[in-house]
Amino acid sequence: MVNQEIEREVMEFDVVVVGAGPSGLSTAIKLKQLANEKEQELNVCVLEKGSEIGAHILSGAVFETRALDELFPNWKELGAPLVTEVTEDHIYLLKNEERATKLPNFMTPKTMHNKGNYIASMANLCRWLAEQAESLGVEVYPGFAASSIHYDESGNVAGVITGDMGVSESGEQKDTYMPGMLLSAKYTVFAEGCRGHLGKSLISKFKLDENVSPQHYAIGFKEIWDIPAEQHQEGLVVHTAGWPLSDATGGSYLYHAENNQVFVGLIVDLNYDNPHLSPFDEFQRLKHHPVIADTLKGGSRVAYGARAIAKGGIQSLPKMTFPGGLMVGCNAGTLNFSKIKGNHTAMKSGMLAAETLFENLSAGEDTDIVDPIGYKANFESSWLYDELYRSRNFGSVIHKFGNFIGGAYNTLDQNIFAGKLPFTFTDSTPDHACLKSAASAQKINYPKPDGTLSFDKLSSVFLSNTNHEEDQPCHLQLKDPAIPIQINLAEYDEPAQRYCPAGVYEVVEEANGDKRFQINAQNCVHCKTCDIKEPNQNINWVVPEGMGGPNYPNM
Repeated sequence: MVNQEIEREVMEFDVVVVGAGPSGLSTAIKLKQLANEKEQELNVCVLEKGSEIGAHILSGAVFETRALDELFPNWKELGAPLVTEVTEDHIYLLKNEERATKLPNFMTPKTMHNKGNYIASMANLCRWLAEQAESLGVEVYPGFAASSIHYDESGNVAGVITGDMGVSESGEQKDTYMPGMLLSAKYTVFAEGCRGHLGKSLISKFKLDENVSPQHYAIGFKEIWDIPAEQHQEGLVVHTAGWPLSDATGGSYLYHAENNQVFVGLIVDLNYDNPHLSPFDEFQRLKHHPVIADTLKGGSRVAYGARAIAKGGIQSLPKMTFPGGLMVGCNAGTLNFSKIKGNHTAMKSGMLAAETLFENLSAGEDTDIVDPIGYKANFESSWLYDELYRSRNFGSVIHKFGNFIGGAYNTLDQNIFAGKLPFTFTDSTPDHACLKSAASAQKINYPKPDGTLSFDKLSSVFLSNTNHEEDQPCHLQLKDPAIPIQINLAEYDEPAQRYCPAGVYEVVEEANGDKRFQINAQNCVHCKTCDIKEPNQNINWVVPEGMGGPNYPNM
């Protein structure tokens, strides 16, 4: 409920969408398209916590246009920023730091083949989608973070409250104080992306994840490089598995975009068990392999970022509806990990949400807020459900059997049986519960960065253009401040020092020899890994002041 002691400005809408990523913008666009076709008035608002649309968007990305084709059949004529069509796929098994085997197409799942797809900046595509939304009459508000959920007297979701601005670290109101607004809505759509903090709250409150497998995650890194023209092959897509990930599953990508740029990254599954593992350092090490280094050498790194990925698949999908709203896209976990793609599926989930909500809203202005249960039938009759069902085992068999045996099963399942083998594998162990003790795990000695291909965390964070108002309450909340030193340091050598890709968490030794857990919240790139991997679930990520975080130009 709203704090009655604070007088808030109230704005009323038919639908409020939280998050201006692919799923949120597609929801808003489809709603207005349907309303305009029927000549109905429909007030739709999109909130975005980033300083501008696209500022917090990070994705590989090879983009499949299936959902966009439905949303805007004339997207080429409208100028969508998709110009680099995939021309070739290369897939390598990296055996060690120097050797690799290129795999023929028949030995890889056909879901990994990308003919007809586009190498794209999803940040730029979201900027374009926001322009289309505004042209249809959607109100888009960047720089406003939805910090809490507004419930009505019956306990239904009835909107969101944006974060107060101008609150000091100690909780006092500064001269710049401005209370957040209440945006009330008949329906609220949560499209926050992977591990959204409001989505997490909704899952807990309404028990949306009962009788499903735990959601599973990976951390994905991305860098953009300018490279010499003679090393560039526009349209080439390269994926790898194997080295350097001896203590984890995952894989890398190298996409040759336009303008002599490449996108390079590593995906590390967060079910790894060695607390000494540093996903960031694994990524830096990867770039020295000849398959990657031969492309990057002589180039310059121009951007860096990291973001968690929800990859549990259909077995981990929570119930996506609740009284007063829906969750869509990666907030729910609609990514198709067999394709390493979640943008087209996120868009489709939002479009299905829009169709469901428009039907409910068209039933009459006085219709009570209800759980939009029609979404389930719409979802299960869509190509989105079929695609996720056929790929249901992709991540779980790799978790259970590793890259080699799991990869062989997936190739058989996808290429011969089209995802219809009569087996469903599940992984019932949450990622945060997988760590072994530090004493029982092998230590990993990572090489120092050379400043040419590999770099340290702080210089990387600098390239993400991350900025937070320093005098504000810490948005990385410890449920028990004693746990990092008393439990995690003793048992796991405090893994937050390594799983965070931005140097947020440190163990500092005082002059008297005591250890102190330090949180450098201003470094946070909003990847959500800490919220996921902390072994005692002691870190709760909440939104900082609006406009805080990374400012990705074209990730």
